[in-house]
Amino acid sequence: MRIGFITDEISPDLREAIKTGLAWGVHDFELRMIGERRVPDIAPENVTLLRDLLRTRDIRFTAISPGVFKGPLSDRDRIRRELADTLPRTLALADTLAIPTIIVFSFQKSEQPTLEQKNVVMEYLAATAELAARAGRHIAVENEPGYWCDCGSATAALLRDIDHPHLRANWDPANAVSTGEPPYPDGYEALKPWIINVHIKDTPEHALKRCVPVGEGRVDWRGQLRAIRQDRLVGVVTIETHCLPLKEKSRLNLQRVREMLGDEMN
Repeated sequence: MRIGFITDEISPDLREAIKTGLAWGVHDFELRMIGERRVPDIAPENVTLLRDLLRTRDIRFTAISPGVFKGPLSDRDRIRRELADTLPRTLALADTLAIPTIIVFSFQKSEQPTLEQKNVVMEYLAATAELAARAGRHIAVENEPGYWCDCGSATAALLRDIDHPHLRANWDPANAVSTGEPPYPDGYEALKPWIINVHIKDTPEHALKRCVPVGEGRVDWRGQLRAIRQDRLVGVVTIETHCLPLKEKSRLNLQRVREMLGDEMN
């Protein structure tokens, strides 16, 4: 199993992130922030740089995360803009860079969610999956606390109801820590049929409040990585450090994930 990184979890500077990752023996990278801009709203020169790096370096871009559907359902103007503009431009960039997976979110959940709201969420995600299907790509919904897809079982239930072949899951166990459902094994086992991308970080309480190096939080990463390897769900797992100092903690996370995966090989 390969280990990748979200580039801005090493450095906001794209060249520095790729150079450092390669020095660490990492060849798989996920795109999110480049400098101060989130994809696809990056400068044209950075698009050129991405193409040049892909052509001249031994690297792969595994997923792209434009940050869509992170607001409430009531923000209809934002949602329309994301469907009509942000997602098509993201898919075009993914095509340019041979990126197979686009990561999206599932809207903030109200304190009193209704069936009508759930149906609207499903309609938006189904429409997004259809856009991806026409572009030959897959959408991966990332679970996040406070969203319709927060834990493994909730994400699985929504994806099962939508039932679209181009709509899958980006599994982030640390994001499920505060939901009341153990990320591993419970959440993972529920979501397993839909997982096509995995984020690695750790938290002692709530991923949106504080993250710690892998192995110091509440996620059973040793067990989770063992299961992912045995089930052969993905070819790469992606580190999303989320704690400072960034480069130092990212290197530590890489070392720990390698040790865990190495133990499973013995």
